[in-house]
Amino acid sequence: MTTGQTTNLGISAIATYQPPWVLGNDWFEGTIPRKFVHQTGIQSRTISEEDEVAMAVRVTEILQRETGCDWQNCAGLVFASPSFIPRSVAEQFLDAEHAGGERLKRAARRFAQKIQLPECPRYAINWFCSGFAKAMSIAQRRLASIETHQFILIINSNRISRITDFACTQTGALFGDMATATLLARQDSPQYPVHFNLLYAKAEKQPADGAFFNFHLRESVLVPQKGGGKEYAPQRLVFSLNGMGVADAAPRAMSAAIAKALAATHISPADIRFVVPHQAGTGIIRLAAMKIETLGITGEIINGLTSSAGNVSSCSIPFALKQHWNRLDGTIACPTAAVGRPGLLEMSQGCMLLQGTPLHAKLASAA
Repeated sequence: MTTGQTTNLGISAIATYQPPWVLGNDWFEGTIPRKFVHQTGIQSRTISEEDEVAMAVRVTEILQRETGCDWQNCAGLVFASPSFIPRSVAEQFLDAEHAGGERLKRAARRFAQKIQLPECPRYAINWFCSGFAKAMSIAQRRLASIETHQFILIINSNRISRITDFACTQTGALFGDMATATLLARQDSPQYPVHFNLLYAKAEKQPADGAFFNFHLRESVLVPQKGGGKEYAPQRLVFSLNGMGVADAAPRAMSAAIAKALAATHISPADIRFVVPHQAGTGIIRLAAMKIETLGITGEIINGLTSSAGNVSSCSIPFALKQHWNRLDGTIACPTAAVGRPGLLEMSQGCMLLQGTPLHAKLASAA
């Protein structure tokens, strides 16, 4: 195996936070399509009453407890959130005050202030379900020149419930809220030892056959209440999704993203030990698996993590890596696929390639 890219970064730790409010499929009272569970694997999802910044603070508190990381050693922040409304949409449908609340850079700044990060480069991105791949790409290309005692913080904070029309049969039950924090360090860091070396990371937009995603201002929108209640919001800005179009395009996009990653790094398909794709739903991953296998990849493909989480968008891959942390080893491919910008004929696709370190193998074996 040879690689065409060089990097000095790797994943030292991942923390995840799921809100305590769990909304089960029974809440939807038969409005979910009959094949929904078979196609997605989703039985329940968590709903956050707190905003994306508050969720990000909660997950970094977990990361700090688990790793003992010192925020003064943070040399860069990438804050990714798929639930912020794009600026052009916010300015079209919202008043100035509420549109200003959708600015991701402002959210990243508020988050950095709340946990008292030192002055360092900060990036704020959306990129929907490809947000983690894009964040890792930014870290690899723009933030990799750090000292051995420093780290880069990747935040993914998703509260898609606040832009969901829960009466929509295609999207109402699909997404769940979550926040993840990923600590990247140098491969030779003594303070933050690396478990998975980062070999490759990229995300890009590609033309698509249709516009799979858009926003709409709706009247009398069904929303859940804690304790199983329901109410109707007088007005709400919500998203729509062409589920059939995404289900057709996403498997091809994930397979294409892996193929590009292997070509760029000169890694053989036979060297891929695990594939950890974006957990869009069990059915999409089954279709993606068939596409991926045509590349010559015979490694295990992780699926089925949507059951109690739902599709958690850009939190999906860090969540999956955390869930399978101790059993992952060798070379790992993490492909993503996501909708493009609202109303445009595009999709995004991305991929990361990781390599388990000897330290990880030793600790995982002991665990």
